[in-house]
Amino acid sequence: MFRSRASLEAEILTLRHQLNIQRRHLSKRLTFGAIDRLIFVGLYRLVSSTLNALTIVKPDTVIRWHRAGFRSYWRWKSRRRCGRPTVPLEIRRLIREMSLANPLWGAPRIHGELLKLGTEIGQTSVAKYMARRRAPPSQGWKPFLRNHADGIAAMDLFVVPTILFRLLYGLLIMGHGRRQILWFGVTAHPTAEWIANQLTEACGWEQIPT
Repeated sequence: MFRSRASLEAEILTLRHQLNIQRRHLSKRLTFGAIDRLIFVGLYRLVSSTLNALTIVKPDTVIRWHRAGFRSYWRWKSRRRCGRPTVPLEIRRLIREMSLANPLWGAPRIHGELLKLGTEIGQTSVAKYMARRRAPPSQGWKPFLRNHADGIAAMDLFVVPTILFRLLYGLLIMGHGRRQILWFGVTAHPTAEWIANQLTEACGWEQIPT
């Protein structure tokens, strides 16, 4: 604190020149311990301009050390310290074997059998570790319409403005089986009773299509 700035800068230049000479005569790569890396990273965090004074190590290396320490810290911070305990491997294998040997058993049944054996485990965990069975492919929209077209009807309620600025409501019912119009109705005051009457008029007293 009591030395002049000129003497401090001269001493710094002397030390840096000595390091440069020593680095030129070293044949093998220097190794740094954890404390050495911590000191470099700490100085870099305090004063970022210290990167310009580095001689025996590259500035990018110090920055990489700092990022690695940051990742390690947050990995330690985010470690699993509590929560649901893990299911032992033997119980997971037992759940899988029971589900494969009894295809009709669901998670509640297997959970009950495990409780009878004295194994304390939740039903959701049982469902998680059950063997997954490949289900048959689901029916697509086109095959569904082709197979059930006779029992399906499309219905649309739309608005038509008149020349006198009145609103009329039209109801169109069309059967998918033969693509024919089953009923068409128009009203100025649509109600639930009116729509029910239109469905009855379109399909009679038979079963109304879905």
